[in-house]
Amino acid sequence: MRASPDAVLKLSLAVAAVLAGSGIGYYYGVFLPDQAREASRRAEAAATAQADARQQAARDQARAEQGRQQAYQDCVNLAELGYRNRWNTSCRAQRQRDLAALADCEDDFFRTKAGCAQDFPVRSGRDCELPGDAAAAYAADLDREKAVCVQSLQSTGTIPAGG
Repeated sequence: MRASPDAVLKLSLAVAAVLAGSGIGYYYGVFLPDQAREASRRAEAAATAQADARQQAARDQARAEQGRQQAYQDCVNLAELGYRNRWNTSCRAQRQRDLAALADCEDDFFRTKAGCAQDFPVRSGRDCELPGDAAAAYAADLDREKAVCVQSLQSTGTIPAGG
């Protein structure tokens, strides 16, 4: 059985049309929808990455703010510690003077211990009452140191809450 050239040509054209149709069908039916899904996935991933970056930036900013607030609080705590230490050093010095005066009194042959204790009371070595000028000077120093802490915090772009 011998096929005529027209039949072979027709068969070849039919096969070519089927192949071209299947290529076009694959392109529109499989390839383009996959590309659209992939583009959609990429856009979604980019949006997710952008949202994650914004959240990370917000966390970093909050962490930095917390660090600045902690640095401010540390500065204030250090200023107050120095204030208390200076105050108590003055209290201890007063106590030492009081003890020396009491000892001198008790060394006097004509004085009694009870009389000396009444005439020369010994003040506490901590949290005592200081003379007004010393107390005012210590308070002014504390206020200056706290102002330095506030300036330091403001120079980093924040203002302390309630400080």
